[in-house]
Amino acid sequence: MPESTNPGHSRLDKKHKISIAGVAALGAAALALSVFPGTGQSDSAAAAEPVAFAATVSTKTVSQSISKQQVTADKQAKDAAKAKAAADAKAKAAAEAKKRDEAAAASRSAARKPVYANNLDGWIRQSLDIMKSKGIPGTYDGLHRNIMRESTGNPNAINGWDINAINGIPSKGLLQVIQPTFTAYHVAGTSWNIYDPVANITAAANYAADKYGSMDNVNSAY
Repeated sequence: MPESTNPGHSRLDKKHKISIAGVAALGAAALALSVFPGTGQSDSAAAAEPVAFAATVSTKTVSQSISKQQVTADKQAKDAAKAKAAADAKAKAAAEAKKRDEAAAASRSAARKPVYANNLDGWIRQSLDIMKSKGIPGTYDGLHRNIMRESTGNPNAINGWDINAINGIPSKGLLQVIQPTFTAYHVAGTSWNIYDPVANITAAANYAADKYGSMDNVNSAY
């Protein structure tokens, strides 16, 4: 299209172009100032600020996390200590209760344990209880009768004239037992002293049960 022949119109267009360019430049400058107001810093320096802020936030977050972990660990340690203390207290209470129960049982056992008189009646009764626990037959009357015949109730009686005495192994004690017989028929839990009344009676009853079925069946020297 041919250039306009109107000089005024051409000059007006050029002014408008300059004005538009100026407005655009001023707009860009205003935009720059609004983003980085009055800092005078370069774009790269301004851009670094968010990074520093982010690092500060990250450090604060880590610190808060560590603090929370420490609080949790402290709570767990306290809870564990409380649980251990409770368990220890429970174990101690159980041990004390067991000790009390054992003491009470021992007391009841002691209360039930019979007390035997230190005489012929007491010796026979104690021997009968042992015989019963060992399955050895015999009665009070059978034992008493043979004791009175053999020793008249003297636990230290000794026969120095019969064949056993002649052979050097005299009969001894309440039921006049020789040492080899006493040793062979000794009942566990009694004394090994042949003159001990209960041990002598029990061993003799054990021997009579083996040879005669029971001391009750013995009516003479045996």
